[in-house]
Amino acid sequence: MLKIDKHLPAPHGIAAVLVRRAPKLELPFGERSKSRLRARLSDGEEAALLLPRGTVLRGGDLLVADNGSLIEVVAAPETVLEVRADDGHALMRAAYHLGNRHTPVEVGRDYLRLEYDPVLADMLARLGVRAEQAQLPFEPEAGAYGGGHRHGHDATFAEDYALAQKVFDEHHGHAHGHSHSHSHPHDHGHRHHAGCGHDHEH
Repeated sequence: MLKIDKHLPAPHGIAAVLVRRAPKLELPFGERSKSRLRARLSDGEEAALLLPRGTVLRGGDLLVADNGSLIEVVAAPETVLEVRADDGHALMRAAYHLGNRHTPVEVGRDYLRLEYDPVLADMLARLGVRAEQAQLPFEPEAGAYGGGHRHGHDATFAEDYALAQKVFDEHHGHAHGHSHSHSHPHDHGHRHHAGCGHDHEH
């Protein structure tokens, strides 16, 4: 059995010809979030992953086995909800409500993707967006899985919120965007810990 203890996140700079020849490790997101795992590679060989705690594998990453061989990580198709809307405001509202439920979400240019959940599918329908079940790879945003309720105090929270506001403003105009912006997210993110250190001036 191969032992795998080295992880090369993409982009890794390894020659494409070597990556094509490498056996594949195809896993859904839940399995790619485990630092200890036994799995079977595409060439039939068994492998044991012994990676640092907290490692999350992404499609396109490379692993290095104890014998020096390379293995390419492939994000397996899994049952997801793909969320789309006719306007950016509706999609952003959907992302906001999913974030309030600490739901891991993949954010695309014009879609959201999350693990299939009939309760969330109903909520999304009530928000006026289209949520369709599909079999697709799932690559949620970094940070959604590491730390439970940390989203309000995460080091990237201010940056992520500013980016979301920018997207909203681009769709709806600067003045209109601010009318919706700051009532709940900062309150939700900071009410547990008054001395969080984030800048509240907006």
